[in-house]
Amino acid sequence: MEQMSLFDSGRQTVPLANRIRPQTLEEFAGQEHLLGKGKMLRSLIEQDQISSMIFWGPPGVGKTTLASIIAGRTSADFINFSAVTSGIKEIKEVMKQAENSRKVGIRTVLFVDEIHRFNKAQQDAFLPFVEKGSIVLIGATTENPSFEVNAALLSRCRVFVLKALENKDIVKLLQNALKSPAGFGDQHVKITDRQIEAVAAFSNGDARTALNTLEMAVLNGEIHAEGILVTNEGLEQCISKKSLLYDKNGEEHYNLISALHKSMRNSDPDAAIYWMCRMLEGGENPLYIARRLIRFASEDIGMADSHALQVAVAAYQACHFLGLPECDVHLTHAVTYLSMAPKSNSLYTACEACKRDVKELRAEPVPLVLRNAPTKLMKELNYGKGYEYAHDTEEKLTHMQCMPDMLKDRRYYHPGIQGEEKRVKERLEAIEDYRSSQSGTG
Repeated sequence: MEQMSLFDSGRQTVPLANRIRPQTLEEFAGQEHLLGKGKMLRSLIEQDQISSMIFWGPPGVGKTTLASIIAGRTSADFINFSAVTSGIKEIKEVMKQAENSRKVGIRTVLFVDEIHRFNKAQQDAFLPFVEKGSIVLIGATTENPSFEVNAALLSRCRVFVLKALENKDIVKLLQNALKSPAGFGDQHVKITDRQIEAVAAFSNGDARTALNTLEMAVLNGEIHAEGILVTNEGLEQCISKKSLLYDKNGEEHYNLISALHKSMRNSDPDAAIYWMCRMLEGGENPLYIARRLIRFASEDIGMADSHALQVAVAAYQACHFLGLPECDVHLTHAVTYLSMAPKSNSLYTACEACKRDVKELRAEPVPLVLRNAPTKLMKELNYGKGYEYAHDTEEKLTHMQCMPDMLKDRRYYHPGIQGEEKRVKERLEAIEDYRSSQSGTG
């Protein structure tokens, strides 16, 4: 039997994702919130009235494709620019070209892929040309533009947030790739709906990943006279390890730890375990997660269950001793305990309120009654005079004022009524009653 080859035509050497890139808004998949009928971005593109904008979203959701669609529709000069391969010199050359075009009434649309890779000086080079209208800037970034794009430049751009594609959108793209002559339409590929769904699920909303995975599965399929058969075994090799969107230094890192923290605060152990496992699967250091659990134990549980801090510290030590993969169950133990523990943020609010006073108010001197007097001079200056030793009293309490005069009525710690903190609240109220009665008789 004659061997079939996917490389008989030169076009197959071009990646599938590039071969079937949508050319029109009608072919574009997803982003209905921006490109649906009557939506702002669609109207701007259709009317060729675009202004400077930033496309922000995860990889493979159509940022570059949208730019290419705009390039096909606009009457302006369209320049494609990469932040990876370009520097100040290239920027100045493009800006000079754009300025010359402006003088003869021609607009220039400049698309900058991965604009977050430009440093401040490079981004600043665009600013005067955006301000006077020499260029319409379209930037694409996977990073939060609030942090990665200069404030002055960002203020002159509309930010459009592109979302990860839904599975139905990915499935539609894959089916189109299998039918399109530019894809595998003439290769007679046999692939089941369940296999297509598996590729879509693996892609995690990334169209490029989905198409690359499909291409790999087809290239490694069984070749028969009637076409190419994608087997389960071959597909499993292509998707054996999910490539989760996770950058340990980027925004998604903080999104996931925020999701973990807030799920535990909301006493939702299932969600908390899910976000923790997402972080581990993405390559997060388990010790980082354990450190955040230690913080949570005091910030969100505190005196309501002081054992929570012990559990969190023990989980950190277990992660340190064992490492991955064994320590995942210890993190699960701690995450579940912290999720189910009674909650109190009284320690956190006390600490924050006190920090504000320390920063904003003058530094009050330590009351003389609280000072030690190791020398004769100190005693003569009344250091320690009037100090009352609590252990000498039956109640183990005194009416001695420990706060500076200016802060004598300040209260930072307000215990809640959850868990064991209810008893702490009752104890503190009893202490305050005792001191009030003492001051009333003093």
